[in-house]
Amino acid sequence: MIIVTGGAGLIGSAVVWSLNNRGEKKILIVDHNPKGTKDDNYKRLNYSGYTDKSNFIVELERGKFGDHIEAIIHLGACSDTTETDKDYLYENNFRYTQKLATYAIENNIRFIYASSAATYGNGNRGYLDDEHLIPTLEPLNEYARSKQMFDLWAWENGFLDKIVGLKYFNVFGPNEDHKGDMQSMVRKSFRQIWANGEVNLFKSYNGDYEDGEQKRDFLYVKDAADMTLFFLDNPALNGIYNLGSGKAETWNSLIGAVFDAVDMVPTINYIDMPDNIREQYQYFTKAEMEKLFNAGYEKGTTPLTEAVEDYILNYLISGNHLQL
Repeated sequence: MIIVTGGAGLIGSAVVWSLNNRGEKKILIVDHNPKGTKDDNYKRLNYSGYTDKSNFIVELERGKFGDHIEAIIHLGACSDTTETDKDYLYENNFRYTQKLATYAIENNIRFIYASSAATYGNGNRGYLDDEHLIPTLEPLNEYARSKQMFDLWAWENGFLDKIVGLKYFNVFGPNEDHKGDMQSMVRKSFRQIWANGEVNLFKSYNGDYEDGEQKRDFLYVKDAADMTLFFLDNPALNGIYNLGSGKAETWNSLIGAVFDAVDMVPTINYIDMPDNIREQYQYFTKAEMEKLFNAGYEKGTTPLTEAVEDYILNYLISGNHLQL
């Protein structure tokens, strides 16, 4: 059995979908979905069971799932970068991951977990996925600090020689409808264009960047799933790895790709950035990808324009989700 926590979420459901495409059906999905907002993300996928995250660790420790667990792919967490409840993030993102990692290590189960590119902070220390640099990083928000806390704990205890932490950059694609304000700008801008033919972007408050020229490393969720499963296929690989495109693209370029996909001329309004996120805002992200490619990953990533077009034409316009 392969266990995917967060398996009803954006990256998690794409991982389940990718496993299905490889013929794998013995999958336990773990998630929290009390209002059913994630139902469409996994109801057309093949899996052998579903359990709520609140029950999962107790069930795991009691042996409910037997002793034939091949791997735990831990993608479940609070991913809201505006969350300020430190206690909640500590329990949900740090302690929960700590318990799962400890169980996996003690039982010789492959453990792959989601860290985050947000741990790199403003990027002034670079974006190199070197474990020895973990203590030097300075995250900008509480979400990122909770992710950094686990990375640091795993590094200090020597566990990064036994498990894999994946620093996902800006992932977008089908099955993110449930994410509210944390939806990608691709989906947000598509909805704005559909409603009124124009898109709002935040102004820049950094003199090094013009409005809309802030840069991000955007990664299509299908590529994120392929990269994740590379570590399932290569159990000898451990440590921290960046998962991104390795390219820094401007918001203007991203929104231009959205307008192109719907065959419209771009109309962009630059609006004030809320005060509560100005100090936490990342103006530039770009994954250093040499470590992953040197480890043997050869597929590369989908070009941004192609990824945006696939997402819009095959999912957003039709309302489809990932399905077999």
